[in-house]
Amino acid sequence: MDERRRLIRIRTRHNKPAFKRRGLHRKVKLADVWRRPRGLHSKQRRQFRAKGALPRPGYGSPVAVRGMHPSGYEEVRVFAPADLAALNPELQAVRIAGSVGNRKRGEIQTRAMELGLKVLNAKDLTRAAPEPIKVEEEEEEVDEDE
Repeated sequence: MDERRRLIRIRTRHNKPAFKRRGLHRKVKLADVWRRPRGLHSKQRRQFRAKGALPRPGYGSPVAVRGMHPSGYEEVRVFAPADLAALNPELQAVRIAGSVGNRKRGEIQTRAMELGLKVLNAKDLTRAAPEPIKVEEEEEEVDEDE
């Protein structure tokens, strides 16, 4: 476990360039996802230093920690409380699927706490009960002389 944590620290400290798509700054409609430059005269394809790095095998993270969450756990996507049964709390953490509603999400979160599993995208599901509105009653002054 210590070796894995050390490798995760190395992975996060690793100075990896942001691989930018060529011409991204020119057009709004271009998504910020990597596309290989294919132009004949493309300076990025020809690897001019100022035009941005291309993804290469040397930038990869160590195989032992590839795809792991930065906390050191392996992410497991969960759709139902029954999916939690076969998980190992020392190695795996739970990410509740986005399509799961609040009622089932609450069941999954409580079951995960019972099993000692970490929930990576836990929500606070305690609904704040509406407080009763305090109406300040004006006290009428009553004259005792009357």
